Amino acid sequence: MEIRHGINMDRARALFRREQERFVESMPRSKVLSTQSGQHLLFGVPLHWMNDWSTPFSLYVAAARGARFQDVDGHDYVDFCLGDTGAMFGHAPEPVARAIAEQTQRGFTTMLPSEDAAWVSAELARRFGLPYWQFAMTATDANRFVIRWARAITGRSKILVFNGCYHGTVDDVFVDLVEGQPRQRDSLLGQVYDLTQYTRVVEFNDLAALDAALAEGDIACVLAEPAMTNIGMVLPEEGYWQQAQAIIRRHGALLAIDETHTISTGPGGYTQAFGLQPDLFVVGKPVAGGVPCAVYGFSAELAERAQAAKRNAPPGHSGIGTTLTANMLAMAAMRANLAEVMTDAAYAHMIPLAEQLAKGLRERIAQRQLPWCVTQIGARTEFQFTPAPPRNGSEAEQILDSELEQIIHLYLLNRGLLITPFHNMMLVCPDTRAEDVQRLLAVFDQCLQELHA
Repeated sequence: MEIRHGINMDRARALFRREQERFVESMPRSKVLSTQSGQHLLFGVPLHWMNDWSTPFSLYVAAARGARFQDVDGHDYVDFCLGDTGAMFGHAPEPVARAIAEQTQRGFTTMLPSEDAAWVSAELARRFGLPYWQFAMTATDANRFVIRWARAITGRSKILVFNGCYHGTVDDVFVDLVEGQPRQRDSLLGQVYDLTQYTRVVEFNDLAALDAALAEGDIACVLAEPAMTNIGMVLPEEGYWQQAQAIIRRHGALLAIDETHTISTGPGGYTQAFGLQPDLFVVGKPVAGGVPCAVYGFSAELAERAQAAKRNAPPGHSGIGTTLTANMLAMAAMRANLAEVMTDAAYAHMIPLAEQLAKGLRERIAQRQLPWCVTQIGARTEFQFTPAPPRNGSEAEQILDSELEQIIHLYLLNRGLLITPFHNMMLVCPDTRAEDVQRLLAVFDQCLQELHA
C-alpha cells in the first residue's frame, strides 16, 4: 500500500478511475465537441493549456455569469477557479458588459486614445500610487515591456527573477535553479539562445542570495510577485520586502512588481496593503473584468527617465506595444470595472469569505490529521501538501503532486465545483455566496473521507 501525503494512493487511483467514468457518462455533448475539435485544433483545444485539466476530455462551457457557469450538457457549477484570476470579479460583471455593449456602437479600435484613457490613468494612479501608466493586451506583454523599459533606462542587460516564478510566457523568466545552479527550463519550447546569459535566479526569501546576485551591478530590474502564486503559494517572511527593497536600491537595480495574481490582496494590491514602493508595477487578467487588457505603471522618477530614453533613441519602432493596445473596447471595460466592480465593497465581501474558506479547509485537514497546510492572500486561498508553508520555489516544487491534485479536482468537478488546475488554488468573487463556500467545504470533506488512509 502506497501512502503519500497521508493519502492511500491505491485507493486514490481507484477513486480517480471511478470519477473518470462518471465524467464520461455525464458529458456526452462535451465528448462530441472534443472529438470534432480534434480534427482541426492542436491537442483538440484552441489553447493547449485547456487540455491540462483532470478530465478525460475537455469540458465545454455554454455560459458563465457571476460565480457560476453551465456546461454544454446542462450541468451547473460554482466556479472557484474564475479563469485562473481572469474573472476574479466574476464572469461577465454587469457594468462591464453594459460598457462593452455601449462601446461597440462607438467603435472598437482606432490606434488613438478615447476619453476613457484619461479617467482610467488617473484612477490607476490613485489606486496603486504610481503616477504614470501604459497599457498592454496581457500581463505577459506588460512584463515583457517592463523588462525592455528597465534595460533601456538603466543601460543594463540582465534581469533577476525568483526560482519557480511565473510572469506569463516571457522567455526571459524561464530560468530555474537546479541543484543550486541556473538552468533554462527544459519545458520551454523553441528557445534557441541561452537565457542564463541575461537572467539570474535566486530563491525567494533569501536576502543574502539576492544581495550577492545584485552585487555585480549589471541587473536592470528585479521582476517579482510580492508573494509567489503559481508554483503553489509562497508568502514573504516578515520584513523580507522592506530589506529586499533596500538591497535592490543599494545596487542600482529597479524593482518591478507583478500583481496579476496578488491583486487578490485588496483594491490596491499587495503593494498598497503592505507599503511596497516599486519602480514599475504590472497587473493584468482581471483589471478589465476579464476583457484582454493589462496595465503597467512607472514611478515619477522612472517615467522621466523612460521618456528621455525614448526621445534619445534613434527613430523607428521601439518594439514596445502592439496595434490593439489600449483599444477603445478594452478601455471602456476597464473604466467600468475599476469604477463599479473592483471596489472596496467588493473586497469587503470577498476577503471574509476567503477567510471562512481557509478556516474550513484547515479544520477538515486537521480532523483527518493530514500533513497539509492552507495559505491565503486576500481573496485567494490554497491548500498544499506539506505541514508548513513553503519558504521558496524549490520547497514549493517538491511538494507539488499533480496526480493527487487531479484526483481531488475531478472529484470536485463531478459535483459541480471547479478549482484551479496545476495547483490547488481557489478564489472567491463578489458573487460568491457563503453557501457556496460551505458546499465546497462539504464536498472537500467527502473527498478526504474517500481518500484518507
